[in-house]
Amino acid sequence: MTQLTETSDQRLAKGARARATIARRAAELASVEGLDGLSIGRLATDLGISKSGIATLFGTKEALQLAAVQTARDIFVERVIAPSLRTPRGAGRVRDLIDRWFAHIDNPPFPGGCFRVATLTEFSSKPGAVRDAVVADHDQWLSFLTAEVVKAQAQNELADADADLLVFELDAIVSAANIARQTGDSARVEAARTIANRLLAQD
Repeated sequence: MTQLTETSDQRLAKGARARATIARRAAELASVEGLDGLSIGRLATDLGISKSGIATLFGTKEALQLAAVQTARDIFVERVIAPSLRTPRGAGRVRDLIDRWFAHIDNPPFPGGCFRVATLTEFSSKPGAVRDAVVADHDQWLSFLTAEVVKAQAQNELADADADLLVFELDAIVSAANIARQTGDSARVEAARTIANRLLAQD
């Protein structure tokens, strides 16, 4: 029985690793070609595995798209949110979050730049589970950032700002910086960073 359990556990672990590899590659492709551009055939060719293997792990294209969205979200949390939580709450943490967000734009984990910006544009008018996941990811990030601004205001920092408006402005600025970065316009990326710093200087 123990040997059977170990064999089963090994299969599960191998399946989880395969899913993670495929989802990561799917997110990379989607950042450039869009979530609708994902195909099991392309992924199979890129990764050197069979189409049937991918189909067995994900079942449908929609499941693959949702896995790509989750992978991009996990990477964003790992690179931007988690490290910033080590900074004491307040304006310093908000600035750290924005600095790391810009770093995520400057040195993106995906070839198409910010996954969220690309997929929001693509799916904002396409009802369904994928749109819901993309929108929920965006809304949850902005809600989290707004909550951090409110915590700063409770310590009499960023006191003159409207938290919702400030986060809306920051989101627009960083999204514009992502587009500028993807088009090679480093001057506009720096301009966006300057504007963001100015917004966060209202102590």
